[in-house]
Amino acid sequence: MSPHSFAETHEVFNQVPPLDGANLYRLDLPLQQWLNHYHAGWAAPRFDVYGALAGGPLMAAGFLANEQKPQFHSHNRHGQRIDLVEFHPAYHQLMQAAIEHGIPSLPWTEPRAGAHVARAGLSYLHSQAESGSGCPLTMTFASVPALKLQPELAELWLPKILASQYDPRNLPMAQKSGLTIGMAMTEKQGGTDVRANTTQAHPVGAAGPGQAYELVGHKWFCSAPMCDAFLTLAQTPKGLSCFLLPRHRPDGTRNELYIQRLKNKLGNWSNASSEVEYRGALAWMVGEEGRGVASIIEMVSLTRFDCMIGSSALMRQALTQASHHCAHRQVSGRLLSEQPLMQNVLADLALESEAALALTLRMGFALDNQQDEAQVKFARLVTAVGKYWICKRAPAMINEAAECLGGAGYVEDSILPRLYREAPVNSTWEGSGNVQCLDVLRALSKEPGVLEVLFDELGDGHGDARLQAHIGQLKNAFADKDDIQYRARQLTEDVAVALQAKLLLEAGNSAVSDGFIASRLGNGGRVYGTLPRGVDSVALLARSSSQLA
Repeated sequence: MSPHSFAETHEVFNQVPPLDGANLYRLDLPLQQWLNHYHAGWAAPRFDVYGALAGGPLMAAGFLANEQKPQFHSHNRHGQRIDLVEFHPAYHQLMQAAIEHGIPSLPWTEPRAGAHVARAGLSYLHSQAESGSGCPLTMTFASVPALKLQPELAELWLPKILASQYDPRNLPMAQKSGLTIGMAMTEKQGGTDVRANTTQAHPVGAAGPGQAYELVGHKWFCSAPMCDAFLTLAQTPKGLSCFLLPRHRPDGTRNELYIQRLKNKLGNWSNASSEVEYRGALAWMVGEEGRGVASIIEMVSLTRFDCMIGSSALMRQALTQASHHCAHRQVSGRLLSEQPLMQNVLADLALESEAALALTLRMGFALDNQQDEAQVKFARLVTAVGKYWICKRAPAMINEAAECLGGAGYVEDSILPRLYREAPVNSTWEGSGNVQCLDVLRALSKEPGVLEVLFDELGDGHGDARLQAHIGQLKNAFADKDDIQYRARQLTEDVAVALQAKLLLEAGNSAVSDGFIASRLGNGGRVYGTLPRGVDSVALLARSSSQLA
């Protein structure tokens, strides 16, 4: 025998073909239909282009950007303080694609019916390829309403914030073609309780909105520290106020913003999150003095919406990976996707994914219709409901999807470990679970008409007795004020599931709505893959993954 015969110990077979280069939009029939449902069908050519990018070059860039984490350089070789974060070129590739295709700007530059929904669809595709770059993208997008509170600042900054050009150079804003915006709110001693912030703002001359201040203090979390400016909070004699703090002063010198270190995070590796100090950093007041939370909440509401988009995207990509694997992998001579128990698991994952997408794009529809007071109230409530529920569901759902691949889903050659690490950032960032649930109670107790808008949206259950009974129980639960904070998570969950069931019923696909209601409002089990008898798993799989076979 030849010596080479001992080197070849086995034949490699029963392997899943790569999904490289797949158009993520064309694979996703639920996405196509829900975008049309909420009046964003006009953007279909854009989705098709970006779906190809996200499944091809951006997917590859996502792996590189996470393998090569950002590097912080406090000083240059001459000993001068520079406070620079260096990113892998793949990260810049991701940022450039997103900005050129309008992910941080589309609803503001093209304010038409379905614009927020269209932008959510593009972000949904982008986040499947790589989520870390979504942090500066969403903050740039969400900064616009806050900056508009101070017209003179908006006039100066918004043209370049909304430009479709990515300019990563570390230069003063006047010399750049495009800008990105970050945010720095929390401090060591307060975290979510930003009213405990100790950073002080001292007026340079005249005090008040639009005026220059120097800030002294620290921020425990400053995400994307290479952004061109940051919305931040500091104390003045009238209380906590909001400020726009640029990286450079108007004369071109670097501002007194010092990066202390980068955070070593569970996930979100491609994005730099940092601790910073302000040592007399020049900033301009945004909005009314002493009303900093009210000013910056304009930004926070939209970043919470993007947490919904991001988690929905992670779930969809996990489902895509699991479905593709099971459509090609054989066990005991049969494809996994043909085996009843795996069909139950995959169909359950498909229901979770589509329900998350439906609620997310319904939120986009509300943002597209802010001239309607009912939609304003809906958005006020469901931003917190959706942010809580969808972001909570993502980690367990992604874990189950990874399990469909067995050991192959646990190694870094697969995207699934990255999706799993990424998922908790959306439930933690911009207010964790308890914060969202208390915000639901706050909206219902302090803003007249919100509860009525919720139950008008839910209606009578669209003829489904199970949903109708659930809505009745929900009304009784809200009418009972005893221990309502203690019950806030259960109430928020019940609202979320009711809304998802209603939306799926309204869309008219009985396999989806019946499966969701039977499992979420009926006798389904406590983990994925416990759909009750009678659910059309085959139809659900065909809908979610028909082009993956």
